[in-house]
Amino acid sequence: MTALRTAESVRTTPEGLLWEPSERWVRGRTGDVTVVDSRHPVLVWEPGVPVPLYAFPRAEVREDLLRPAQNPRTGTHTGSRIFYDLQTDGALLENAAWTFPADDLAGHIAFEWSRRTGRGLDHWYEEEEEIFIHPRDPHKRVDALPSSRHVQVEIDGTLVADTRRPVLLFETGLPTRYYIPREDVRLDLLTPTDHSSGCPYKGTAQYWSWRGAADVPPDVVWSYPQPLPAVGAVRGLLAFYNEVVDIVVDGERLERPSTPFRQALSRRPTA
Repeated sequence: MTALRTAESVRTTPEGLLWEPSERWVRGRTGDVTVVDSRHPVLVWEPGVPVPLYAFPRAEVREDLLRPAQNPRTGTHTGSRIFYDLQTDGALLENAAWTFPADDLAGHIAFEWSRRTGRGLDHWYEEEEEIFIHPRDPHKRVDALPSSRHVQVEIDGTLVADTRRPVLLFETGLPTRYYIPREDVRLDLLTPTDHSSGCPYKGTAQYWSWRGAADVPPDVVWSYPQPLPAVGAVRGLLAFYNEVVDIVVDGERLERPSTPFRQALSRRPTA
């Protein structure tokens, strides 16, 4: 965990969980049913997991929709033993919720976040904004800043992008990303793909792959057509994975960073 989480607001349990109260109004829905409506959520970081999740006071959860799990996932979620299936409108979501063994979190219920797991709810909201993938970490910062730096992107020696009006995106724990106007990118060298991804800080991205013969992973370029308001400056701009292309900033060639994205890209099958 980062040093920021040593603040007085963050507490540690004997099981190694970190948690802190949140003042955000959080709601979770499946279909038309609101399962969670909480003004007193708690953010929880499990050991070894870089992103947080929410736990909610029982009084702010529709416990009447929860059933003891038929096949509890005992041992997951830091030693949790009590799991619940969620029953709504005839649909059963197995192991959708659980309680942590920590005394500090007694009286709270946590939920799977993403429906893609087969257990999560359909929609989550902080205040009136829908959020995706996982709760946003209050100790993580994302800034999108317009710049006049000279940014060039090369793939296999070919100049693919050249701009003096990039937007630089600074995100805690990740390399700087350089977002480039489409007019300054050789789109004829790229092919759009059907791949997409979601980010709780930026929104939903669409992707392009390199059309050349070089051994480049697919989906090396992305864009946010409808970014979240906090990073609205990147709307429609294109960014390249620093990990697998060559980026030159103000005449200085950047080193390719080693990140989890690099390993993930290397495992993707090429077309």
